[in-house]
Amino acid sequence: MKYSNMDERVERIKNKITAYPDFPKPGILFRDIFSVLQTPPVFHDLMTVLEEKVKSVCPDVDIIMGLDSRGFLFGAPLALSLNKPFVPVRKRGKLPGELKQISYTLEYGTDVFEAQASSIKAGQKVVIIDDLLATGGSMKAAAELVKEMGGVVALCLVCIELTDLKGRDRLKDPCEAIVKY
Repeated sequence: MKYSNMDERVERIKNKITAYPDFPKPGILFRDIFSVLQTPPVFHDLMTVLEEKVKSVCPDVDIIMGLDSRGFLFGAPLALSLNKPFVPVRKRGKLPGELKQISYTLEYGTDVFEAQASSIKAGQKVVIIDDLLATGGSMKAAAELVKEMGGVVALCLVCIELTDLKGRDRLKDPCEAIVKY
């Protein structure tokens, strides 16, 4: 693993993330990861850094789980690169078959996450990935869902963390962020 240029790559990623003031409502500064995806060399940097994080923190990971919906953008290619199964966590009503679900609180109400019941077996080590850690509600819910399914949360991994919202404080499992604001 090459870490010599990790800081340069992270700096390129951070420089590509676009900020939109007052979106989706006044007072919010929205950090947009899509500008990274629109720049293939920087998107490649991000995927490489994510893979290196997983290999260093949890080299024996069994499953990569991505959260609806932007977690899919990073989780599926990461799983493919690591040759591991990808498990999507979706909002209620989006997945077929027997499901496990968990409800969680958002800033503006409640929601439900679901995963296919057979997607995680007892004792499997899971890396949960999403684009953003803000208040921590969705990541916490996903971690609880993994545990209810018998899995072990090896790592909560995000591209961007908004540190002033203290979402990390709500998590009981290891958490890594590529870019912090």
